Amino acid sequence: MPTADGTSWRYNMTEEIGKGLKIPDAKPDADGKIRLRVLYRINGTENVDGKDVLKFEMHRAGVITNTDLLTVDDHGIVCRARINLDGELVKFDSPQTMIAAPLKKGASWDFNGKAGEASVRQHYEVVGEEDIRVPAGNFHAFRIYGEQTSPSRMTIDRWFAIGVGIVKDVTAMRAANGDLLQRILLELAETPKIIARPEVKSDALPKQLSVSIAKEQFGNPITTFSSSTSQIYVRWQGQRLRKGAKIKAVWIAENIGEDFPQDYKVDEVSAVAESPIAHGVFTLTRPEDGWAPGDYRVEFYVDDVLVDAVKLKIVK
Repeated sequence: MPTADGTSWRYNMTEEIGKGLKIPDAKPDADGKIRLRVLYRINGTENVDGKDVLKFEMHRAGVITNTDLLTVDDHGIVCRARINLDGELVKFDSPQTMIAAPLKKGASWDFNGKAGEASVRQHYEVVGEEDIRVPAGNFHAFRIYGEQTSPSRMTIDRWFAIGVGIVKDVTAMRAANGDLLQRILLELAETPKIIARPEVKSDALPKQLSVSIAKEQFGNPITTFSSSTSQIYVRWQGQRLRKGAKIKAVWIAENIGEDFPQDYKVDEVSAVAESPIAHGVFTLTRPEDGWAPGDYRVEFYVDDVLVDAVKLKIVK
């Protein structure tokens, strides 16, 4: 595949999110899917443990969502490390093969190692060759199927054309019970070419945790509740979460009268994230004598680090 500095692959991306999930600030189509143009581009090299590797950046809506640090040679395409959305370098304890060379039907490879602190188990197999049509044109490609069992369940269906690169990729992430969390389809929109690096928006980084409060589990977010409200739903959805991360919500009464001190902690509840885009709902049930009117807030923590807070008011 091309490796000149500035070489870029434009893809049409279609993203589908599982039921009950949403991506903040995203604008889905009528069918509930998010469609964007994304760019995968070589931006020079970086030295990793004494070896110069190519920096493949994924640009999406003005943000670099990840950077793959790769070697491309006669052994195939191998990832040595990644830079995540927060700019952190995540090293592999052994190189991760993305495409093994030479490609031929029946070839297979595994990755059983660590990415940072996370244990990763993946298996790939070349299931065949086929002609495929994508917006960039017609290509003869090897079809590669991969499965990941740790740290989260994921399948990868990938079509790779010699001399071009990945022309189509379908990645699906699922919860432990099999429910779909996220499916991303990439289809090559233009043949690779050298272009200038797009502008990167420094203020466009999405929150790690998106939160809202409602009186119905799937209702619109609100911040004012009646003291007779039967239940209050505290909803959260993560991005870039560590598997096993502790998500905690703390219910605090800021000012509810002389019988309680200011910033009185009413309740605390927590959950464990099973995937990077885990989501959940904490439910608060009305006391027998109703909610005490006043000002409240709910603080949200990821691994005991405060990441957000939502203020609300209860009225008679």
